[in-house]
Amino acid sequence: MGLSTITIRVDDALKNNFNNLCGQFGLSNTAAYTLFMKAVVRERRIPFEIKVDSDEEIRAKAVSAFAQMRADAAQNGMQDMSLDEINSIIQEVRNGK
Repeated sequence: MGLSTITIRVDDALKNNFNNLCGQFGLSNTAAYTLFMKAVVRERRIPFEIKVDSDEEIRAKAVSAFAQMRADAAQNGMQDMSLDEINSIIQEVRNGK
């Protein structure tokens, strides 16, 4: 059985945290990757859930967020602002950064 090299790019902090945790488990990062890959092949799935919200869930969250924004605007006396006024405030905030 031959061995192959895999190269991946990850954020330095993520790599360091991963390596430290692997060390605490008594594993090298190579051993951890190998365990992950074997589990994927054996189970024929990613061994943890990867999920994207359904269109209905996304719509429900958007409606809820919009309702919350309207309530916040009404509470702060901003519900009658024009689009130009809103864009002006956004531009002021951006310029202040």
